[in-house]
Amino acid sequence: MELITASINDTAKALSLGRTSIYALIKEGRLETVKLGRRTLVKIESIRMDSRRAQWPALASIPAWPR
Repeated sequence: MELITASINDTAKALSLGRTSIYALIKEGRLETVKLGRRTLVKIESIRMDSRRAQWPALASIPAWPR
């Protein structure tokens, strides 16, 4: 079974960033989250999209997740 969400800590490790940076990306709308009880989980697809944006700056013009 494929994972569809990751914890804040796992997301930070995957993107080589700190937790504060992950929360900043969430606030900017660059990472999409879901709440499960008190836990905040990041959707894997949004992690992939954000890493693609970092890899190819031309993708930065594509809007982040709609809110």
